[in-house]
Amino acid sequence: MAANAIDQTRRMLSLVTYLRERPGAHVADVARAFGITEDELISDLDVLPMCGTSFRGGDLLDIDTDGDRIWWHNADASGESTAEPLRLAADEATSLLVAARAVATLPGLRESDRDALLRATAKLEAAAGEAAGASSRLSVTFESEGGVFADVDRAISERRRLWLRYYSPARDELTERTVDPIRLFAVGHTYLEGWCHLSEARRTFRLDRVAEIRLLDERAEPPAIEPRDLSVGLVQPAAEDPEVVVEVGPGGRWVAEYYPHDSAEELADGGLRITLRSPDPASLRRLALRLGRDGRIVSPPELADSARKAAGEALAGYGEQV
Repeated sequence: MAANAIDQTRRMLSLVTYLRERPGAHVADVARAFGITEDELISDLDVLPMCGTSFRGGDLLDIDTDGDRIWWHNADASGESTAEPLRLAADEATSLLVAARAVATLPGLRESDRDALLRATAKLEAAAGEAAGASSRLSVTFESEGGVFADVDRAISERRRLWLRYYSPARDELTERTVDPIRLFAVGHTYLEGWCHLSEARRTFRLDRVAEIRLLDERAEPPAIEPRDLSVGLVQPAAEDPEVVVEVGPGGRWVAEYYPHDSAEELADGGLRITLRSPDPASLRRLALRLGRDGRIVSPPELADSARKAAGEALAGYGEQV
């Protein structure tokens, strides 16, 4: 199961200790221990060597793999571990304390992890002296989906089915769904990927569009599905899906927020030229009707004509013309 941003950070920190204590560990064994795919593990290993032993850099973590085994090369005089003790400048200590306090407030963080983080923060505060006082005057808050995130995280951990009332911008409606959760991940926003029993297919749900959520007593049993490769982005249209271009004015900029798209170019009037792909042109006709004078479909021409015709038929009922 691939991780969300919080779990990935936790995993990356744990990987350092895990690999340092297990030189030559097999890729398959490490991936299995952390509940991720081997490709995800290799991706983590590509990032770890860019992390230094202090915030200012210092010696980089020296970790490599031959595809089968993983090797940790940082060594002290005894050849067992990184040698340099952690030394923080005042600004480094302040940054670390502010970040630690912020992470401790995240919803969905396991209590054991929260307690460990708070204990470590207390020790750092004692060692930081005056810098700790400066950090207490700063705060960071995260844009999150609070209880929704916590419920989804719990459902995944306990392998329980979820009931959702979910807003679909494509249809401009709320639907009720039962979902077997597969994973949480973050790509700009936080998403739940799961097996939707309403659609009888894998679906992705953005957490800030969940209007209501309940954990069910039924066991979640999603079918075995290869996790989507998100390295190329969340929007992965099929080759046969038509490309659609929509131009919106300042009042229609919300479309780029609610609709997955390939690009959004700024226009001189403060609007956007949005390029997206959709297997369901009818949903985009509904979008054009919702936008009214705040937007229009530019291409393909037949879809633009269809949207204008639908708008004309709608307005005819009010005695108006497009």
